[in-house]
Amino acid sequence: MKTFEELLELVTELPIDQQELLIDIVGRRTTEIRRKELAKSSQSALAEFKTGNLKAQTAIEAIIELRTYLGEQR
Repeated sequence: MKTFEELLELVTELPIDQQELLIDIVGRRTTEIRRKELAKSSQSALAEFKTGNLKAQTAIEAIIELRTYLGEQR
């Protein structure tokens, strides 16, 4: 397997139009991977909600809980 630096060097050797095409392809694939991860996470959260492991909250309650959580992380 090539290192990141070796891959960058290979990409640099490509003509500019192929570099731009590669950027577009990698960007689209990355977007699709993130979309699938988000869908999986959403399905998991929905399943937890349906089983009663998660409770419905107002936006204010969610913000307060998030701020409390972030305060504990510091």
